[in-house]
Amino acid sequence: MSDIHQKIQEERDQAREVCEIKGDGSAECAAAWDAVEELQAEASHQRERGDEKTSFEQYCDANPEADECRVYDN
Repeated sequence: MSDIHQKIQEERDQAREVCEIKGDGSAECAAAWDAVEELQAEASHQRERGDEKTSFEQYCDANPEADECRVYDN
């Protein structure tokens, strides 16, 4: 996940540069900050999802009929 944080920092730096050159009220400045916000939202979604499955979850996905993977309703 550190890759997305690095990308966010790069986009943030670029947004600051664009806003300095084009002006804070420009469409280019707004678009640059929109890109930062989208990356931040994606990072948040990844944290919520916990994108990585455990080895056991991967095993059960591949072998749903294994005894260890069965789920019983009470």
